[in-house]
Amino acid sequence: MAAEGPGAKATKTNVNLSTADFALEHYVAVTTEGESVGVEQLFAEDFNQKIQASNAQSNTRSAVVKLLKKQKGEKLNCTVSTDILEESADYMVAKVTLKFENFTKTDLVTLERVGNDWKVSKSITSYK
Repeated sequence: MAAEGPGAKATKTNVNLSTADFALEHYVAVTTEGESVGVEQLFAEDFNQKIQASNAQSNTRSAVVKLLKKQKGEKLNCTVSTDILEESADYMVAKVTLKFENFTKTDLVTLERVGNDWKVSKSITSYK
């Protein structure tokens, strides 16, 4: 079932995560453009997010999914760039850089093949 616009139910919609590139592209859409379709599908069951700041934080999969769902439709005012740092048949490490007016947010994202899909298994975030 495909999404039919803003009012469509997103709970049953599947996102194509058959390649690491598709999964990375969807991660960027979810985190920067407020995309909410397929949020649960994108993150591995053991996903963990670490935030490197003056008071380092760690977030579970459920906390990150809940936060991203709250941000549905919110687009960040930033420039996004992605770089593939390492890639194999079953995993990818990518650097996602978000440049805002006064700071830069960098995510090191690990994606892994889980069955036929790719999932985000880890994210380490830092700010400059």
